[in-house]
Amino acid sequence: MNAAGVTFDEYGRPFIVVRDQSQKQRLQGIEAQKSHILAARTVAQTLRTSLGPRGLDKIIVSPDGEITVTNDGATILSQMDVQHEIAKLMVQLSKSQDDEIGDGTTGVVVLAGALLQQAEHLLDRGLHPIRIADGYEMAAKVATARLDEIAESFPVDVEKPDSLIETAMTTLGSKIVNRCHMQFAKIAVEAVLQVADMEKKDVNFELIKMDGKVGGRLEDTMLIKGVLLDKDMSHPQMDKTIKDAKIAILTCPFEPPKPKTSHKLDIKSGEDYQKLREYETAKFVEMVKQVKDSGATLALCQWGFDDEANHLLYQEGLPAVRWVGGPEIELIAIATGGRIVPRFQELTPDKLGFAGTVRELHFGTTKDKMLVIEECKNSKAVTIFVRGGNKMIVEEAKRSLHDAICVVRNLVRDNRIVYGGGAAEIACALAVESESRKVETLEQYAMRAFADALETIPMALAENSGMSPIDELTKVRAEQLKTGMSCLGIDCNENGTSNMKDQHVIETLIGKKQQINLATQLVRMVLKIDDIHIPGGPAM
Repeated sequence: MNAAGVTFDEYGRPFIVVRDQSQKQRLQGIEAQKSHILAARTVAQTLRTSLGPRGLDKIIVSPDGEITVTNDGATILSQMDVQHEIAKLMVQLSKSQDDEIGDGTTGVVVLAGALLQQAEHLLDRGLHPIRIADGYEMAAKVATARLDEIAESFPVDVEKPDSLIETAMTTLGSKIVNRCHMQFAKIAVEAVLQVADMEKKDVNFELIKMDGKVGGRLEDTMLIKGVLLDKDMSHPQMDKTIKDAKIAILTCPFEPPKPKTSHKLDIKSGEDYQKLREYETAKFVEMVKQVKDSGATLALCQWGFDDEANHLLYQEGLPAVRWVGGPEIELIAIATGGRIVPRFQELTPDKLGFAGTVRELHFGTTKDKMLVIEECKNSKAVTIFVRGGNKMIVEEAKRSLHDAICVVRNLVRDNRIVYGGGAAEIACALAVESESRKVETLEQYAMRAFADALETIPMALAENSGMSPIDELTKVRAEQLKTGMSCLGIDCNENGTSNMKDQHVIETLIGKKQQINLATQLVRMVLKIDDIHIPGGPAM
């Protein structure tokens, strides 16, 4: 049905009638802006209690009843059923932070919510949205410049990774795995340093595979310098441990060749059937011989093979694994230095991969088995094997490790850091407030509001730690002003000192700058929207 129709008046002049106007809703001006601010603040308020080491977790139940327990901002927002357009932008904001930096997804949303809340007060006082947006832009430049000033260079040494481990521990402090965060931090740092290219200052995430298995404790999580396969040997009597394995990586199936087009095979007598069987057996024997002749001691096949081929492989003393997935095949090829072979005829000794040990792991009383390929030719491929009491804990541990790995990767790329616990935000707020006094135009109000919004982060940290937020913020702020030390923050863990340098609470400079820039960009965009058309239904 068309939304508009043409009709004619008594003089034959055409005019357009637009249908369903009574069902449409329209918000304009200050009313539209307040509607947007309310939606964004609601999302930010949801995440505010998850900020910091004492932040609380959220349970999210999917439509099919699957439960997720997490305090990772990006995960919470991606699984929330968000309807409002501006709230969806907040979801995309946390996703941008997660994609680019990997950490700080909760903080960026809380900061954007605080900036919009301050903007609402300024709108009520009669400031134009564009002036507020310009003031925020000026304040963001001052804040990022201050971050550059207070940033310190951080030693990234492969031989002495202690400082990197401390940074990873800061990231893991707010996660569900914090009771064994030292072990997880070591795993994350070791995994990154194993695959990092220190000359190019880059880390290829595709070489770090994360796998999990329910059962065992979090403490049983381990780093495997090789590849872990959720498979077992195709025959129960094949060797379970192979030393100095020469691996044939096959993407061709162990079965007789078939025509590509649809075909029909008529068997009219017992002799025909016997001939077919002999042909198939001869083909299987030929394939197994080709693999054996190449010098392979283990065959990994992307496809399955039937019992006859399996029996022949066992008889020939050639261990094999079937149904190995595409990503695993690629990772094994990189790790072992082998070539992926699409045809048996192309298999030669120089295309085989090498691994020092291939062994089968067994778990508890269950019959679960996994294969570990270790001591590979190219050690730049690692697998983190996560254990946990249930699926929720395993999944949350994987997300926590991902955040820690991202932080270590960021330090390899850019080794400048600022101090956490709200210390960097307070230092930026003081710098912005000081700069606002030099601005003679209306933007000074927006800059002061920006400084107040930055202080929301340390206030939320204090509140989530069970302290009096205003008292703690006032005390630390006064101390920073008095001493000029930009490393003073909120003592969330009650260690008796607000010096984050002594507590080793460290955040990456690029992560913090990205937080401020992304939040400011989103707020500028929201403030510039003053008209919204909704085709039917409520405005919120």
